[in-house]
Amino acid sequence: MCGICGFAGPSAGAECLDKMTNAIFHRGPDDGGTWTDPATGVGLGSRRLAIIDISPQGHQPMRSASGRYVLAFNGEIYNFRQLREELLDRGHTFRGRSDTEVLLESVAEWGVRGALERANGMFAVALYDSDERALYLARDRVGEKPLYHATFGTTFIFGSELKALRAHPDFRAEIDRRSLTMYLRYQYVPTPYTIYAGVQKLAAGCVLKVDLRGDAPIVGTAEPFWSARDVVRRAEEQRFDGSLDDATDRLARVLRDATEIRMISDVPLGAFLSGGIDSSTIVALMQDVARTPVRTFSIGFHEEGYNEAPYARRVAEHLGCDHTEMYVTPDEARDVIPLLPDVYDEPFADSSQIPTWLVSRLAREHVTVALTGDGGDELFGGYGRYPLVRDNWSRVARIPRVVRRAGGGVARLAMRSGAFSVADMVSRVAGRRSRSMGGALLNAAAHVGEFGRAEDMYRYAMSLWADPADVVIGGEESWDVHTDPSAWPEEQTPVERMMFIDLLSYLPDAILVKVDRAAMNVSLETRIPMLDPNVIDFAWTLPMSMRLEGTEGKVVLRRLLGRYLPADLIDRSKMGFGVPIGSWLRGPLRDWGEALLDGSRLEREGYFHAAPIRRAWRQHLEGRADWKYQLWTVLMFQAWLERESLA
Repeated sequence: MCGICGFAGPSAGAECLDKMTNAIFHRGPDDGGTWTDPATGVGLGSRRLAIIDISPQGHQPMRSASGRYVLAFNGEIYNFRQLREELLDRGHTFRGRSDTEVLLESVAEWGVRGALERANGMFAVALYDSDERALYLARDRVGEKPLYHATFGTTFIFGSELKALRAHPDFRAEIDRRSLTMYLRYQYVPTPYTIYAGVQKLAAGCVLKVDLRGDAPIVGTAEPFWSARDVVRRAEEQRFDGSLDDATDRLARVLRDATEIRMISDVPLGAFLSGGIDSSTIVALMQDVARTPVRTFSIGFHEEGYNEAPYARRVAEHLGCDHTEMYVTPDEARDVIPLLPDVYDEPFADSSQIPTWLVSRLAREHVTVALTGDGGDELFGGYGRYPLVRDNWSRVARIPRVVRRAGGGVARLAMRSGAFSVADMVSRVAGRRSRSMGGALLNAAAHVGEFGRAEDMYRYAMSLWADPADVVIGGEESWDVHTDPSAWPEEQTPVERMMFIDLLSYLPDAILVKVDRAAMNVSLETRIPMLDPNVIDFAWTLPMSMRLEGTEGKVVLRRLLGRYLPADLIDRSKMGFGVPIGSWLRGPLRDWGEALLDGSRLEREGYFHAAPIRRAWRQHLEGRADWKYQLWTVLMFQAWLERESLA
């Protein structure tokens, strides 16, 4: 695991590359290196967190045996041993045992695309080809590892985090108001956008070629070497037709293999354990494979409704794990908030970022690698919003649009007035299980007259500010996977399309960002068995009834976990991994929030219209409405902006 960075174009020199590399020191404190080619102006930098072959033979940037390629690599190639054996049979030789060297020789044997297609792993890659005089950037299939890039004048720059790009003297920090508008909607900036104008995230599963044969870099179009849409299309042709028991047997084999291959490490390894379905399944499979008790880690809170630690402890005891838990006081949790702008590097507003950072810090005190259960909700229909939107759309679709538009007007008025609790209203209308999605459903209700399909409703169910362009001065939005039906697979049910949209956006841009930045900030590598390509392929072949039946998701995953745990540890309500941001904003964070949301300050900075934000802040403080998530997006931007002005 590493952090990478670099540039191409008129050379800024080794000193500039050192600054870029040092900016991401936390991603790889064990070793660092740089490589430059003055003839083409290419510079590659790396910070190394040594996991596989911790000897100096794993030093990066690394040159291939032929001398043609130079590689800076962030991530892990889990099937590197199999690839190594195949390459040895083809006459390749190796100096060390690292997966980096295997990837280099794979490129030499099969080319860039062929090597990436064969690699089972998580990665961000920067590869220089001296024969072609070209720089290649690539990112893993689902987007576990980040990679940013930009062109300023005749200089192309890239890095694992935005702070590496900011360290280059040609970088220009201009806030993109379209990205800011979309951030207020989703709580993250969706790929390919970033908060900065002219800076992009490389899309997952893609490779980008930069031609360096001329006077200035020519940046091509990112091309996919893997496509989620192709996975879904193939799955449609190869639907699993066995019984639920057969599916459980097959999932057990595929997921066990994915877990076992991610346990290869030359340093101590453990797992995050929340006590939920996903993390418990991964830990159960790890313990099935391991010869010694698996190290597991969880965070506990004293606030009722936010503490999953007792469940995690019971799971660990039942499985025979070596469990470590830490109870965190509210003050200790709130002390993380000032760190968040630097940890996440651009505005990011999932408040579970706080406990994610805390459990990462706890785990890092004992291990260097931790497996997680992320991905289970998106692949196996685990989010409550899937059946909620499905069921509400089935009712709404029967109502004429003219009637729906009238109802939407009432909902918009309700959102503005805050005359009642959103959660209470929705719980009365849609039942107790909908309380946690009250604001999202009211967002959808406010625009119900515009919907022509379930996916439109889903977009608003995923939205925080329903009309973010009314909040951002000069705000407007660009296309994204939510608004581009041409990106969706055909012949799928509405729920499957919701899951597909999440696989392309919410998973890489929210969930994986949250985990990667928190863990790498404390130099911890995370690995995600659910996102093994074989698991993804199999999950999409399953009929929906084996993933989501009625309102119960993860049907086959629950059946698998039932082979390891008693029913009372499986059949409980999904709690999530959060903190009581709403009550904190009314209490100990009130002064902090008031300072950042001061009306004159908002007007002076010129990014937000003060009126809607001040109205939401006042209603929240008075308890007339619950605007915690909407306010948290603004507060995280404001805190990030303050960090920017001080940088």
